[in-house]
Amino acid sequence: MPLLHKCPTCAGELVDKRVEELVKGGVNFAEVTVPAEVCLRCGLRLFDPDTVRLLERIAKQLSAQEVEDFEPMGRSFRVLV
Repeated sequence: MPLLHKCPTCAGELVDKRVEELVKGGVNFAEVTVPAEVCLRCGLRLFDPDTVRLLERIAKQLSAQEVEDFEPMGRSFRVLV
């Protein structure tokens, strides 16, 4: 998947990894493991166009409450201080 050889932000080395991305849609969240190029210096994550479309589709499904194909994991809480 190497699209670039150097990070566009800091010129650090990019490596292919699988990363966990948190996707928000409405009041729902999903953790998705996807491929990315990750900068070893600054941590910037670069996604290919297919991955971006996948994350956008998941966000739309979350917003529309279309989550029957998703695996529940725990519960979320808001803490007011």
